Amino acid sequence: MKVNKKYSCLPAEEKGIHIINIRAIEDIGYDQHESTLLNSLSKNPDADCKYGLYFRDGKRKVDYILVYHYKRSSAGKTLARRAQQNDACVRSTKQDQPLPGKGVQLEMGESEPHMDYHEDDKRFRREEYEGNLVEAGLELERDEDTKIHGIGFVKIHAPWNVLCREAEFLKLKMPTKKMYQINQTHGLLKKINSVIQKITEPIQPKVAEHKPQTVKRLSYPFSREKQHLFDLSDKDTFFDSKTRSTIVYEILKRTTCTKAKYSMGKGEGRKKETALLNKRRKCGKYGITSLLANGVYSAAYPLHDGDYEGENVEPNDRKLLCEEWASYGVFYKYQPIDLVRKYFGEKIGLYFAWLGVYTQMLIPASIVGIIVFLYGCATVDENIPSMEMCDQRNNITMCPLCDKTCSYWKMSSACATARASHLFDNPATVFFSVFMALWAATFMEHWKRKQMRLNYRWDLTGFEEEEEAVKDHPRAEYEAKVLEKSLRKEHKHKETDKEKLTWKDRFPAYLTNFVGIIFMVGLTFAIVFGVIIYRISTAAALAISSTPSGRSSVRVTVTATAVIINLVVIIILDEVYGCIARWLTQIEVPKTDKNFEERLIFKAFLLKFVNAYTPIFYVAFFKGRFVGRPGDYVYIFHSFRMEECAPGGCLMELCIQLSIIMLGKQLIQNNLFEIGIPKMKKFIRYLKLKRRRSLDHEEHMKKKQRYEVDYNLEPFAGLTPEYMEMIIQFGFVTLFVASFPLAPLFALLNNIIEIRLDAKKFVTELRRPVAVRAKDIGIWYNILRGIGKLAVIINAFVISFTSDFIPRLVYLYMYSENGTMHGFVNHTLSSFNVSDFQAGTAPNDPLDLGYEVQICRYKDYREPPWSENKYDISKDFWAVLAARLAFVIVFQNLVMFMSEFVDWIIPDIPKDISQQIHKEKVLMVEVFMREEQGKLQMLETWNDKDKKKGENCNNHSPRLSRSCSGSLSSCHSYPLDV
Repeated sequence: MKVNKKYSCLPAEEKGIHIINIRAIEDIGYDQHESTLLNSLSKNPDADCKYGLYFRDGKRKVDYILVYHYKRSSAGKTLARRAQQNDACVRSTKQDQPLPGKGVQLEMGESEPHMDYHEDDKRFRREEYEGNLVEAGLELERDEDTKIHGIGFVKIHAPWNVLCREAEFLKLKMPTKKMYQINQTHGLLKKINSVIQKITEPIQPKVAEHKPQTVKRLSYPFSREKQHLFDLSDKDTFFDSKTRSTIVYEILKRTTCTKAKYSMGKGEGRKKETALLNKRRKCGKYGITSLLANGVYSAAYPLHDGDYEGENVEPNDRKLLCEEWASYGVFYKYQPIDLVRKYFGEKIGLYFAWLGVYTQMLIPASIVGIIVFLYGCATVDENIPSMEMCDQRNNITMCPLCDKTCSYWKMSSACATARASHLFDNPATVFFSVFMALWAATFMEHWKRKQMRLNYRWDLTGFEEEEEAVKDHPRAEYEAKVLEKSLRKEHKHKETDKEKLTWKDRFPAYLTNFVGIIFMVGLTFAIVFGVIIYRISTAAALAISSTPSGRSSVRVTVTATAVIINLVVIIILDEVYGCIARWLTQIEVPKTDKNFEERLIFKAFLLKFVNAYTPIFYVAFFKGRFVGRPGDYVYIFHSFRMEECAPGGCLMELCIQLSIIMLGKQLIQNNLFEIGIPKMKKFIRYLKLKRRRSLDHEEHMKKKQRYEVDYNLEPFAGLTPEYMEMIIQFGFVTLFVASFPLAPLFALLNNIIEIRLDAKKFVTELRRPVAVRAKDIGIWYNILRGIGKLAVIINAFVISFTSDFIPRLVYLYMYSENGTMHGFVNHTLSSFNVSDFQAGTAPNDPLDLGYEVQICRYKDYREPPWSENKYDISKDFWAVLAARLAFVIVFQNLVMFMSEFVDWIIPDIPKDISQQIHKEKVLMVEVFMREEQGKLQMLETWNDKDKKKGENCNNHSPRLSRSCSGSLSSCHSYPLDV
C-alpha cells in the first residue's frame, strides 16, 4: 500500500502513522482496552478543527469543499464498523491521512471481484483530478467517516503562495499601506448631513462596515513583486474567506483531468476497461463543472463562517448578518450592503443594493399613487357622467348583453361600476402616468449613481480588463462540443486546426429555439383564448338564471373567476417556461458563462413577460373592440358573441385584472413558494436524517461538522429568479399604472418583506455561493430601460383608448352646449330599433322590464335607425379617434423628451466620486514615483561605494587589484532586491 508523497499534507511527526497499519493491528486481535487508553490521551479532533472550519491540525482553514458519493462493499462496511468502535483516535488518524480511503477501496477491490465499473471510473477521475489540484499548489484532506453514510468530503486549503499567485493572475485589487483622507463636505452641506445622520441613526444597522468612512486605503492590483506596498501585517486576514473561496474556485475550474489508469483482469473486465478508456478519450478535459455534471462529484461549495444561532456561538459575519439583516424585526433599517458584499461577493451585493434603491424609490411613487386614489374618492360624488348613469330618472334602456336568454336592462343598474371606475379613471390619472414615466427615468439615473459609489467603495473602478479576461474563458460544455467536432474530423482524416462552433453547428439548436419559443407564445395565446371562451360561455349560462341577483352579479362573477384561472395558469407556466428556457439555452452551447447567462435571461424574460401580461393586454386593448353592433354581432364558432366592456368602460376591469394577478403573483409565487418550498424540503431532509439516527444513534448524537451541515442546505441556483420576479413587478408598476395607481404601494409592501425573505434565505437556507465580481447588474439594466420606454407608449394607449379621458375632452370642447359634462353619457350611446334584430337573436322575454321596448341603447358612435345611413359609423367616432391618436403622439413625445432631459441633466458619476477616483490615480502615481526615486538613490549610493573600492584597489599591489576586481564584478552581478 503505497501513498503518493504529493498528497501528503500532514505534519512531519504524523507521517509515519498509516490507517492500514492500525486496521491490521485491530484485525489480529489488538486489545480494546489499550485502544481506549490511547483515545483518552488524545484531544477531541472536532474541537481542534472548530468542527470542520479547519483541517485536523487546527491551523489550515478550509476554503472549499468537494462532495462525492461512494459505495462500500460488505468488506468495506465491516472495516468501517470496526473503525467506528475505536472512537476518536482511529477517526482522527483516518481523517488526518491525506486523501484516505484509497487503500480501503483497493482492499474492497481485492475482496470483491464484481465491481461497479462506473463507480470505479468516477474514483479514478477523482484521484487524478485531486492529484492535479495538489500539483496546482492546493492542500487536500479527505473525510469519509461522516454522519451522512455514503458521502465523502474533500477539504481544500489554499496556502499563502497559491493565494498570492492567483490574486496576481486575477488582478484582484487589495488594500495597500497608503491611506488617504476622503473629501468631506463643508459649510451648510456638512450641517445638513450631520442632521440627517442623527435623524436616521435608529434605522442604521449596527455594523462596523456601514459606518461612514473618513479615510480609505489605496487599492492596487496585487503583485508578488510589490508585496512591500501592501498591508501584510496579518496574512491570515489579508485574503478574507470570500476571496479565498473565489481563488480556489478559479483553480477548480481551470484544473482538468485528462487521463485514467486502470488495472483490471482479463476477459470481460478488459473489454469494459477499453470502453471506459474510449469514453474518457471522447470526454476530453474535465474541470469541476464537467465533473459535477457527470456525477464524479455531487457538490462543490465554500463553507459558511459558522453557526448563526445558539448559545455559545462565536461571533462571525454570518451571525451578524442574521441579526442585522436577515430578520423581519429589522425591516425598517437600511441594509448593511458592505457586509453583504464582504460575505457573498459583489454580484449578490449589487442585487440587494439595487433592490434597496428600487424599494426606496417606490416610497414617493406610493405616496403620489395614494393621493391620486384619494382624489378619485373625494370627487366621485361630483363626477357628472357617473351621476347621470346612476340617475334612475334618465330611464335609459340598454340592449341585451347576449342572444335570446338575456333581456333588456337599465343603465342605472351599473351605477356601482361607474362610481368605482372614477376612482381610477379621472384627470389625476394622466398626471400620475407622466409622473411615473419621469419616476422610472429618475430611478435609472439614481441607480447608476449609486452603482458608481459602490464601485468606488468596493474598488471596482478598473474592472473592465479583468472582466474581458473572465468573459473569454470557455465553458466546459462548449469545450466538449469542440472536442467532439475535432474527433469527428480526425476520424475522417482531415486537418484539425483550432476548432470552434460555427452557426452551421448551432443551426439545429437555433431552429429548435425559434420553433420552441413560437410554440410557447402560441400556447400562451391559446390559453388566454380559452379563458375568453370560458368568460363568454359562463356569462351566457349565468344569464339564464331566473333569480335577479344572479343576473345582476354575472359580470363580477365572470371577471373574478376568469382572473383567478389566469393567475393559476400564469404561476404554473412560469415554472414550466423557466425550465424550458434553460434547456433551450443549453442546447445552443454558448461559449462563455456570460453569454449563457444573457441568453437564458432573454429567453426566460420573453416567455414570462408574454405569460404574465397577455391577459392584461387583452382586457386593455382588445376586449370590446370587435363586438359589432346589435343586429350584426361578431360571433366565435358561430355561437358565442364577443364580450363587451361595462358601460363605464374596460378600465375598471383592467384594474381588477391587474391587481389580482399582481397581488396573487407576489403573495403565492414570490412569498409562499419561497417560504414554503424550502421549509418543505428541510422537513423532508429532517425525516430522512431522523430515520438514519434510529439506525446509528450514537454517531448522530455527536456534533456535525460545518461541511456536513452546509451539505444539507439548498444549493445556490443563481440570481436570475430573484431578478426576474422584481423585473416583472417593475412592469406591473410602470406599464399599466394609469389603470391602477395603487400598484407602487403594493409593490413597496411586498419588497419590504422580499428583502428580508431573500436575506434569510441566503444566510440560513442556502449553501454559501461562490463570490463573483461584477461592477453592474448586467443585462437587467437594459431590460429595465426597455420596460421604462415601453411603459410610456402603453400608458399613452391606455389613457387614450381604454379610459374615457379623451371622449370626455372631445365632448367638453366640441359638443357640450354649456361647457359642462352634462349629456356626455347620452352622447356616447347609439340607438337601435329592436325590430332590426336578426331572427333568433331577440330576447325571449321582451317584457322583462314591465314595458315594451322599441328603441334600446348601446355604447358606440353610430348613426341612429332613422338616419339614411343607419348604423354606420358616425363623424363623432372619427373625431374621437383623431383626438386619441393625437394624444398618443403628443404624450409619447413629450414624456420621452422629459425622460431624456432627466437622463441628461443628472450626471452618471457623482462629482465627489469622480474627484476621489482622480485623487486615487494621482496618489498611486506618487507612490510609484517615490519607489523609483528610492531605487535610483540606492543604485547611486552603491555605485559611489563601488568607485571608492576601485580607487582603493588601484593604490595597492596588482595581486590585491585583481582580488578587488573580482569583488567588484561579483558586486555588480549581485541581484538587486528593493
